[in-house]
Amino acid sequence: MASVRVLRVLSSAAMAEPTRADASTLNSQRATLNSVDVLGVRVDDVTYAEALGVLLHAIEARVPHVVTTPNPEFVMLARRDASFRAVLNRAALNIPDGIGLVLAAGLTGAGLREHVQGTDLVLLLAEASARLGHRWYLLGGRGDVAQRAARALGARFPGLLVAGATAGSPRSEDDAATQAAIRAAGRVDVLLVAYGAPKQELWLDRNLADLEIPVGIGVGGVFDYFSGAVPRAPGWVRRLHFEWLYRLIRQPWRWRRQLALLMFAALALGHAARRRLHPG
Repeated sequence: MASVRVLRVLSSAAMAEPTRADASTLNSQRATLNSVDVLGVRVDDVTYAEALGVLLHAIEARVPHVVTTPNPEFVMLARRDASFRAVLNRAALNIPDGIGLVLAAGLTGAGLREHVQGTDLVLLLAEASARLGHRWYLLGGRGDVAQRAARALGARFPGLLVAGATAGSPRSEDDAATQAAIRAAGRVDVLLVAYGAPKQELWLDRNLADLEIPVGIGVGGVFDYFSGAVPRAPGWVRRLHFEWLYRLIRQPWRWRRQLALLMFAALALGHAARRRLHPG
């Protein structure tokens, strides 16, 4: 995202930063969010500023919020995996991370106002957290990528407090050990989990409330971007919503995963056609 746009979004979100919040206020705010059903998965109709506001309120209120970043691959996986679909549909916030979801919602007339990419939302939250003194923890990734991502974030956002970073384990039998490692870091306000879908969402669903961490976000391969291990698409490519194509060109082994996009498109078109033929 261009720096100008980051500043514009942060300026809008600053109005939403809470001075005081409680669970009832937060629940009222959550109830006002509109959402769209995309082939069985709830996607919240939020802008960057609104999503950031929800996260900042959650931190202030100390109410655990599982945050997911649905895209067409998520939706296709959720159609096959009922447990994953249930986790997504009870998450506190599901941002419209994939442009395919925005297009699919538009076909039905429901509409999603903004394509909110998880990577950019995390960067917005990092800038706000550096100002507000929030403490972060990075969990997951391969090897030492979480530690390298933590160092890169600290350098990019002076004042950002990263309490800890570790690979951990997505397996349920290792939850107690992973929780113990996170608790040993002290207070944590934001937990990024990078195990890939659906492992990271299932982990957050099982563990976030026990840890009493306000914001837990499944971030997939974001640590690779932050650490510099994998370059992110240039800004002009992201503005055209072709980041998925850039990733495919640079990582051609992902072609099998991209087949899900074709199936998603076919299902979305079919669903939209049925809605138009049989409205209501």
